[in-house]
Amino acid sequence: QVHVEESGGGLVQAGGSLRLSCVASGTILSVGAISWYRHVTGKERELIASISFGGATNYADSVKGRFTISRDSAKNTAYLQMNSLKVEDTAVYYCNAEVVATSYQTEYDYWGQGTQVIVSS
Repeated sequence: QVHVEESGGGLVQAGGSLRLSCVASGTILSVGAISWYRHVTGKERELIASISFGGATNYADSVKGRFTISRDSAKNTAYLQMNSLKVEDTAVYYCNAEVVATSYQTEYDYWGQGTQVIVSS
């Protein structure tokens, strides 16, 4: 069994910063790519950042230069450092991890429950 959980969301003022964490736990053989998505009501979930097992990163244009994704593979953890936050960054942020669990011995997507980020003006 694998559990993915995000944390670090909250309420911040525009221009402020937050650091989100994503931890994969359980009976895990390995964790591959980890991605951050965000979702607002009425819109499709948006991929905003991803990081490969080797550390290669990709960012959506909307967050490039402001957000930084990183990982600590030894802890099966990824982070999203969000700086210069804007009101339009308000969303529920979800973590997706490609995990090989011992139960399946094949890579599968695991999602967290989401963490709310609210940026006020």
